[in-house]
Amino acid sequence: MLNSPEGHISITGVSKFFGRHKALDNVSLEIPPGTVTVILGPSGSGKSTLLRTINHLERVDEGFIQIDGDYIGYRRQGEKLYELKEKEILRQRVNVGYVFQNFNLFPHMTVLENLIEAPVAHRQLNRKQATERAYALLDVVGLRNKADAWSRHLSGGQQQRIAIARALALNPRVMLFDEPTSALDPELVGEVLDVIKKLARSGTTLVVVTHEIGFAREVADQVVFMVDGKIVEQGESDAVLNRPQHPRTRQFLSKVLS
Repeated sequence: MLNSPEGHISITGVSKFFGRHKALDNVSLEIPPGTVTVILGPSGSGKSTLLRTINHLERVDEGFIQIDGDYIGYRRQGEKLYELKEKEILRQRVNVGYVFQNFNLFPHMTVLENLIEAPVAHRQLNRKQATERAYALLDVVGLRNKADAWSRHLSGGQQQRIAIARALALNPRVMLFDEPTSALDPELVGEVLDVIKKLARSGTTLVVVTHEIGFAREVADQVVFMVDGKIVEQGESDAVLNRPQHPRTRQFLSKVLS
């Protein structure tokens, strides 16, 4: 259910401004299908903004992003790109699961209801099928016994694992994680990273913004290091983490690993 050969992300010359501040500066990046890309960098380097452009939560000011050849948020006509209507953008987002820092579960719903809401609303599945998929995903994240619990009664780690299951419920080609452990107490971080590691072996394309260097070392196919809205270094995780070339990468890693 989680396997998919799709999920090739192509980011080409993307820039993003907030007023006069250039949050992303001519970013280009290829993310092959079925791989795990970890994005590192100091606060304010553009990591989360880049992640949000991949599913058009932030519209880009220059450049474009494609998933499996489809322009995200736009259609091409000749040499011009025209922004899609909101309904079409929402249809595209079905293919891109997004896990936020702060879980964003519906507090008035049970865990099971949180998981079946989107597949039924998007008419992907009927209620019975959505319920079957939800239980299968609860097995993946190790929380089948919490199906009937209210999400607000769960620990932070459990809520984040449910948020991951909910993002998977639409069977996306790509999964985006924005600092998925930053809101958690240290003893809960491992249980969430274990679920993401399991996904990494499933063939889904993952893009993870994190400060967890051990996780990046263990799971990432490629590591991207950003400073001031630019990618200053990228490559295989072993090379970037153990033999960084750029002085800013070396400086950052020496601080987080010391």
